[in-house]
Amino acid sequence: MKYLVVVEKAERNWAAYSPDVPGCIATGKTPEEAVKEYAKALKFHLEGLAADGLPAPEPNARAEYVATS
Repeated sequence: MKYLVVVEKAERNWAAYSPDVPGCIATGKTPEEAVKEYAKALKFHLEGLAADGLPAPEPNARAEYVATS
């Protein structure tokens, strides 16, 4: 499965999360590091869900850009 990952600038670092996976977030000094750390966090999160007998959330989020005039 592939999940959309949102990467946002925080005050002192970058944060990464997926709208489809509530409660799973990671941070890094760069956007790339945040995504790398999120991949690890997501794997751990999904393993925890499986261990508890819960299904992985379906990846439904998508992104679009909207231009302003």
